[in-house]
Amino acid sequence: MFYALECANPKTMGALTPTGKMLAAAFQSVTTRTAGFNTINCSDLTVPSKYLTILLMFIGASPASTGGGIKTSTFALVIMMIYTVLASKENVEVYQRRIPTDNIFKAVGIAVISMLLVFTSSFILTITEQADFLSILFETTSAFGTVGLSLGITSELTEFGKIVIMLTMFAGRVGPLTLAMALGSRANKALVKFPEERILVG
Repeated sequence: MFYALECANPKTMGALTPTGKMLAAAFQSVTTRTAGFNTINCSDLTVPSKYLTILLMFIGASPASTGGGIKTSTFALVIMMIYTVLASKENVEVYQRRIPTDNIFKAVGIAVISMLLVFTSSFILTITEQADFLSILFETTSAFGTVGLSLGITSELTEFGKIVIMLTMFAGRVGPLTLAMALGSRANKALVKFPEERILVG
């Protein structure tokens, strides 16, 4: 996708050889996992490429790694849960294996809490900073995923904005992992089962 979106952009990959374009596109997709290096200027990316970068930074690396983000397995479980709902299936199944319900709840919980964190930080920065929204969202998501990529507004942030970014980095680095461990360490077995009640959704 990076190759398709940037191959004709003269500010990024347009002047590179075909091999150089492939390498640059591959590196750009890998670096969003948490590397923080870049071979092309992120501020010169097209708007779709910036959105794609934000998505990849939010998803982050694979589980049990030092990378940030919500993790690829968490994202995959959320997608499989959505597919299960759309397909009207009873259980989330992957490769002829049934995923436990508590595993799905944890994945959805981590994803939703992480989205709320990025939303809240971005909302605060839209009040305190003068930058455009896409740059703020990019900066906040990069901080959450501890990626290190930026569109160049980091040095222009106010003191309060820098504190928000620092707190977002800390929460993004420690939060999802701590939350996953906390949710996994305790399992409260209900002694009473209440009657079931369906709620209108949608």
